[in-house]
Amino acid sequence: MKKSKKSQKGVTSKDKNKGMGKEKEREKKSSSLESGSYNYKMFSFFNRKFKINEVEPPSDVNKAFSLFTDDGSTHMTAEQLRRFMSVHQCEVSTRLEDAQNIIEQVVNRRHHITKFARHTLNIEDFFYFLLSDDLNGPIRTQVHHDMSAPLSHYFIYTGHNSYLTGNQLSSDCSEVPIIKALQNGVRVIELDLWPSKDEILVLHGRTLTTPVSFIQCLTSIKEYAFVSSPYPVIITLEDHLTPELQAKAADMITQTFETMLYYPESDLTEFPSPESLKYRIMISTKPPKEYLEVRSKDASEDESSPKDDSDVSESDQEDEDFKSLQAGVSGYKRLITIHAGKPKGSLKTALKEVTDQVRRLSLSEHQLEKLAGSHGLDIVRFTQRNILRVYPKGTRFTSSNYKPTIGWMHGAQMVAFNMQGYGKSLWLMHGMFRANGGCGYVIKPDILTRSADELFDPKATFLPVQKTLKVKIYMGDGWRLDFKHTHFDAYSPPDFYTKIYIVGVPADEAKKKTKIIEDDWCPVWDEEFSFPLTVPELALLRIEVREYDISEKDDFGGQTCLPVPELRTGFRSVPLHDKKGVKHKNVRLLMRFEFV
Repeated sequence: MKKSKKSQKGVTSKDKNKGMGKEKEREKKSSSLESGSYNYKMFSFFNRKFKINEVEPPSDVNKAFSLFTDDGSTHMTAEQLRRFMSVHQCEVSTRLEDAQNIIEQVVNRRHHITKFARHTLNIEDFFYFLLSDDLNGPIRTQVHHDMSAPLSHYFIYTGHNSYLTGNQLSSDCSEVPIIKALQNGVRVIELDLWPSKDEILVLHGRTLTTPVSFIQCLTSIKEYAFVSSPYPVIITLEDHLTPELQAKAADMITQTFETMLYYPESDLTEFPSPESLKYRIMISTKPPKEYLEVRSKDASEDESSPKDDSDVSESDQEDEDFKSLQAGVSGYKRLITIHAGKPKGSLKTALKEVTDQVRRLSLSEHQLEKLAGSHGLDIVRFTQRNILRVYPKGTRFTSSNYKPTIGWMHGAQMVAFNMQGYGKSLWLMHGMFRANGGCGYVIKPDILTRSADELFDPKATFLPVQKTLKVKIYMGDGWRLDFKHTHFDAYSPPDFYTKIYIVGVPADEAKKKTKIIEDDWCPVWDEEFSFPLTVPELALLRIEVREYDISEKDDFGGQTCLPVPELRTGFRSVPLHDKKGVKHKNVRLLMRFEFV
């Protein structure tokens, strides 16, 4: 096996990833890129030279170029490019002006020629265009879903404990992760409010997390709420405040957000639409009515009790204090647009209860899994009018996340995630909310909003295949530009392979893997895979590139996740991201998508 070179060298992860002092500095100098080849230093004694392979168009690209240029021409005109995009790429709305603009951009980038000098593409230009994700990406980058339906008809990008910088027990609380979340398109920010004398602090209660002030969080939300999306931001409050501080919180909220704040005059019987709430901020929390009911009862009892004259002045003052407190708390309650709270009875009863007012119910991931086993249809029915929020179980101290698909399958709008909990689950969340231009709202498929007589059953088996997704992965490129030449292997070029997953309803879940391409910074796989899908509306395509290592864990080479309903057919440039979801500058795959 050719890979035996790695066992031969006896390299460990320390050798690959840690410095070797002056010796490594000497290696760096001797292993620099020279005239079309890479030099790798072996045991400080001799060099191994590897030729840099030229990146060439796959045969399918050459065929498409020939087919749409007619008569074997060496150049593609704007009209021919328009026809290629309309027919092969299924972008039927492409105009001649769009094609001309693409040609101008490609020629300018590759040849630094002004738009007046050249109006056609040669095969290398055409290949460059196909590999440019900003010109030929895998999904649309504009908002294109119907945004006029009620909020309950959308999946909403939702954060959990949005103020935490790290783990759930001892990390700092800060406005920084709130800002980052809003910049990345998150639309639901969660704040835990705790009293500190006369101040309101945001922190994870009963832990060692250091607090941040409530007003600082509100100010940051106001400043960054709409930098990435014009659609509404929802602040969910976990409120541990006294009535006096609730009144103070209401003043802070109204003074900070002013006209940006949305709240209805009366309880909602249907949620408004994202379109009608553009550039608005809403509050969702449990109304403080229980406290007022108790105080009202106490006051009525006091009124029926006999008083002597000496108690009158003191009693009057208490009444005035209570009225003032009641007004303050009522003002706090008035600001709550999406009412939350625990049900009076069991969760099962709450799901079936029919009321005039719409509301929000929160379940832990464990509660959802348990209820889904026996009351899946009731959850789907509940989420057609009301909002369901799912949050991580309390034992996820490291800020890890759960698999979000079970929530989405049941129509849960707010699948709350720790945005600092990097990993495969968060990659799926990123993938879902790349849809609809990344605006933070993705309309739920019809199967989750249609009439009660046709409720989607998430537990249903033996569903018919609706369509088959064909995925062809041609090649990858860009690692040599974004990484040092010894990043993956100290002694030779990398050995890349790609894993492809379908994540969705259980019947659709699948994974495939390409062959390993050895010693090549620009791997060519040229492999096709088919994925039959029973519920394509809820499917995600997860892609991960790894670098093979015979003796250690395979190195990570990049990942992305894409919503299947949003995939654009034809040849597409698919950019890859790092483990935190940050897009690499140059690393991308050339792929082709087709639905049959």
